[in-house]
Amino acid sequence: MPSFKISLPLLLLLSLANAGCHSTGALPTQTPPEEAVAQPSDYYLPVQRYGRYTLVELAPEAAQQNLLLQVIDINLPSAWSISVGDALNYVLLQSGYRLCDSTSENAALFTLPLPAAHLKVGPMVLRDALQMLAGPAWSLQTHERLRQICFIPAVESASAETSINISTLSEATR
Repeated sequence: MPSFKISLPLLLLLSLANAGCHSTGALPTQTPPEEAVAQPSDYYLPVQRYGRYTLVELAPEAAQQNLLLQVIDINLPSAWSISVGDALNYVLLQSGYRLCDSTSENAALFTLPLPAAHLKVGPMVLRDALQMLAGPAWSLQTHERLRQICFIPAVESASAETSINISTLSEATR
């Protein structure tokens, strides 16, 4: 008969492994932890997976919801002798808006020659580009239902013009 030599550490290891598998006592009953129920948030953002690592938000961009926030970058032809009204119409060409009809109030703005500094417009937000072309003497007004852009004289500039006229008249009478 062959003899087997079993070392003491190996014997202890086997007995511990065997004891761990056999349990005679009943396991204590544990109450499962209450799982937090995910409450639907007020801000739900649907996304679509494109590729392995790219998630695309399925919502309109801010510039698609408010068309005056779209970014434009336009070079106006320098060979033209264009007015501010022509430049405003050109900028609004693909924007979804149109310029309101010329009135006695805004005709002065629309017939002004366009400064050379305004031949390159952008990149900037459409609202800022329109206000830049009109200048600080004019206030931009939008009619969202008609998608029209109008300009009226700014209140500050009207009071400044009257004060300039009064001061030039007083100097002329001296």
